[in-house]
Amino acid sequence: MQEFSALDGAILVDKPAGPTSHDVVDAIRRRFGIKKVGHCGTLDPNATGLLIIVLGRGTKLSERLMGDDKVYEGTIKFGESTDSYDSDGELTGSLPVMPMTLDELNEEAATFIGDLMQVPPMVSAIKKGGVPLYKLARKGIEVEREPRLIHVYNFRFTEYTEPLGQFRVACTKGTYVRSLAHDLGQKLGCGAHLTTLRRSASGKFDVAGALPLDAILRLTTAELEKRVMPFLKLAANA
Repeated sequence: MQEFSALDGAILVDKPAGPTSHDVVDAIRRRFGIKKVGHCGTLDPNATGLLIIVLGRGTKLSERLMGDDKVYEGTIKFGESTDSYDSDGELTGSLPVMPMTLDELNEEAATFIGDLMQVPPMVSAIKKGGVPLYKLARKGIEVEREPRLIHVYNFRFTEYTEPLGQFRVACTKGTYVRSLAHDLGQKLGCGAHLTTLRRSASGKFDVAGALPLDAILRLTTAELEKRVMPFLKLAANA
């Protein structure tokens, strides 16, 4: 039987705003001297929440774990559109927001539930001709993007005080939540963009079981080993 070390598996990280998902991988690799480290599903730099980090032989399960459904919570600002569909981008339009109640907003959000063909934003890591779209976007180049099939299980606002709405969405992998924000704003005729985003769940894993990145980086190797979900247990749940 193949031997596994205490560092073959996965840990749950509560990613802070600022670093990229790759930055988190690098920080853990350097801090603990682990050769193979990966993540299961990119979070944008300003997004926070659950990031599944796979270690050692656990990296063999990254594709399976990446395919799990996701749950996000966040804030959408109505009346302003940006080129990246979130608050990192340049403002591209500003329009008045029509008066609407929380129930009316949820009626519009409900039209996005189900199978959708979603066009990825230009500011994304998807490649066109081997070049990431965000690099083209930085040069002011916009190219045609192929729509991708996604599924939204639930999209609901819990609070709305113009122009900000707090929402929760459950969806399949590969869903761009900022595209949902943009498309909802277009449908309402006032534009919108994503201002905050937090991933609360991925498959069977919840952010409640995660440690903040800075706390993980303060652990000793022995303490980290106690937090690692072993490879065999991970494989059984993947």
